[in-house]
Amino acid sequence: MTTKELLATYAEGAGLSPLPRPFPCKGSLKERLAQAGYLMAPMAGVSNSAYRLIARCGGAGLAYTEMVSVAGLHFNSQKTWDLVLPDEAEPDIAVQLFGSKPEQFREAAATVSEHLGNRLVLIDINMACPAPKVTRKGEGSALMENPELAQELVRACREETDAPVTAKIRKGFAKGEETAPEFARALEQAGVSAIAAHGRTAHQLYRGQASWEAIKHVVEAISVPVIGSGDVMSGETARTMREQTGVTAVMVARGSYGDPWIFHDAQTGNNRTPSVEERLNAFALQLRLLQATGAHLARARSLAGWYIKGFPHAGAWRERAMHCESLDDYLDYIDQLKASYGAYGEEVD
Repeated sequence: MTTKELLATYAEGAGLSPLPRPFPCKGSLKERLAQAGYLMAPMAGVSNSAYRLIARCGGAGLAYTEMVSVAGLHFNSQKTWDLVLPDEAEPDIAVQLFGSKPEQFREAAATVSEHLGNRLVLIDINMACPAPKVTRKGEGSALMENPELAQELVRACREETDAPVTAKIRKGFAKGEETAPEFARALEQAGVSAIAAHGRTAHQLYRGQASWEAIKHVVEAISVPVIGSGDVMSGETARTMREQTGVTAVMVARGSYGDPWIFHDAQTGNNRTPSVEERLNAFALQLRLLQATGAHLARARSLAGWYIKGFPHAGAWRERAMHCESLDDYLDYIDQLKASYGAYGEEVD
């Protein structure tokens, strides 16, 4: 089956929409982001096309690619292009680029815009990734230590695309820093159309608590829209972030692990708990989408842990998932889970 056929056949049984909702097309970017409300964050090794489709069917107003190397695009790497190109079932997409060379960003913005056309909602520049293998090259969150270069990258992209150019940043780079407001102002001067702000410093990685107060300070410092990020683990917390910080939209990352319904919950304010059957049907659908999009099923091992989180004896079930190799193996595994837990999450003797 194609991805569209898979969604039409299996999405409703998982409590998901069979038709991903397009990003709003009318109004300013701020108005469009406000309507979309809750976005699926770019996540390295996670946000492939299957993951994006599940999130969009769960109500995400927009989904981002994994971070894409501008150097990879420069050398025309097929693996890099595979990260960029949306599946046929995706109505549109946001592409996140990373690197540190303005000429490569200029080239990437032009080629991505040419290939994606009107399906490209925006180009985002990663200035937030804290991974040492990225920052030691002066990329990702290391750009917060070099605002002049960060401005150059924004200007380089703007010269080559009509799509909005945005940036994702952190509270600061070093422990205890809060340089995000000043850095955001520099990016606004360079012509950035929106800022996504994560409430941790780069040195925190993903430890500790994200500072929503720091995100609020970014909102107060600039006039372009701000997208909040950090510790959004439920629809309720997504709505709370919006209310407490004044952000235009909220970016959901780890909170979407095994919970594609989080976006719909945030939009509607209805924190509906999916049934065990819906959770396992969503897991099965995501597995089918992985295979249909050519992704390696090794990614399914993480999915298993996310979708069965909170189940009795989840640890033993996660271990059993490690031995699955094919789609049929995983679907048999899901049938065993359904037989064990039944429709209401209770084990069956």
